[in-house]
Amino acid sequence: MKKKLIALILAGVMAAGLTACGGSADSGAADGAAASSKDASGKPTVTILNSKMEIQEQLEAMADAYSQSHDANLEVYYSSDTIAAHLSTRYASNEPYTIAMVDAKDVYSLAAEHAQDLSGEDWVKDTTEAISIDGKVYGFPVCVEARGVIYNADAIKKITGKDFDPASVKTLDDFSALLDELKAGGMAAPTGIMKEDWSLAAHYLAEVYEQHDDPDAFIASLHDGSASIKDDEIFNSMMDTFDVLKANNYAAGNAISAEREVTEQKLAEGEIAFMFGGNWDWSVINQYDYSENMGIMPVPQNTSSDANTKLVGGGSKYFFIDSSDNTSEAQVQAAKDFLNWMVYDEEGQKFIVEECALVPAFSNITLAVSDPLGSSVKAYADKGALIANYNYLPDDHYSKLGAAFQEYLADQTDRAGFGQTIDTYWQEVTLAEH
Repeated sequence: MKKKLIALILAGVMAAGLTACGGSADSGAADGAAASSKDASGKPTVTILNSKMEIQEQLEAMADAYSQSHDANLEVYYSSDTIAAHLSTRYASNEPYTIAMVDAKDVYSLAAEHAQDLSGEDWVKDTTEAISIDGKVYGFPVCVEARGVIYNADAIKKITGKDFDPASVKTLDDFSALLDELKAGGMAAPTGIMKEDWSLAAHYLAEVYEQHDDPDAFIASLHDGSASIKDDEIFNSMMDTFDVLKANNYAAGNAISAEREVTEQKLAEGEIAFMFGGNWDWSVINQYDYSENMGIMPVPQNTSSDANTKLVGGGSKYFFIDSSDNTSEAQVQAAKDFLNWMVYDEEGQKFIVEECALVPAFSNITLAVSDPLGSSVKAYADKGALIANYNYLPDDHYSKLGAAFQEYLADQTDRAGFGQTIDTYWQEVTLAEH
């Protein structure tokens, strides 16, 4: 078994951060990081806030090597605090990070006041994932992440005797027929469901909004009460699929007690064949005796749209460069040079793709993605088959509606009751400004 002790630690701390694939363990260094302008050698110091726990070690090693070979001294810090709250303390003490890694919604809320305009940078032309506000580019996309149904093709072939083609199960009817075939062939329960509130609400439920042509308009209609999610075609289509996942769940008798690492181990080793998730799950799956042939496919649905041919995803985590007087022109230029290094230098590209195992957000980076889930995401991204993330969910969306979704998973409420909870939430919440 490839499982290591770090897998248990990682699985336990990833929940909050994996709503956008960040982390929740604190290195303890961030609070004491001082953004001094230059180090003893006279090189500009570039401090970097990392909010993606699973690449902290890689960032630290890269910073050491980069600092030795470039005219800048990189210092990487990690914090598990809520990003906006953590950065506000830094601003208040006049110690901003030169570069901050944040979520998309943080760029929208903070950039106009705190970030450099990067519109003139070369990399802007090589990505479709940069964040712009009022015609100015502020957010540099660190990577692309996407979600759908993760499959174990080897486990499926072992029973069906045929190579698995995910395109053959676009509809819920196709998916249900395959699950029946797997059960008849000896796989007692072919699916797994992660119980975590971020997975259920920030990912699965969020896809209901994201599949609408205008998510803002749909959410506004829920907010003003002119629409009910209980009557929404997309909601009911997604819930029909969820019901099939739930009915075939290996942990159906005690679904909200199923541990994430157990579910991912069962998927990795072929005891189950399907699990809703994203390419970030590879950091857990690869700790086990995983099957070589795995991937991510769209959520199967009986739908009149093309949503069952696309994953949901896009840029995940963004860098922005501080614009305050506390950051010198030399630091700003060094920070820009570092971002360009990641996009255009061979070593920078290898750092993103090979060292961090991330899917690059830039079209000029052609290195093969190292893991099968990331490869799936890149294939869908390359052909333009990604439904865009909705980046404006209120902060308590996944906690409150995640809890309600857990009740549905545990059969403590029905679809009508769950839908009413969603309607009530949106009618009472303050919509995020953007």
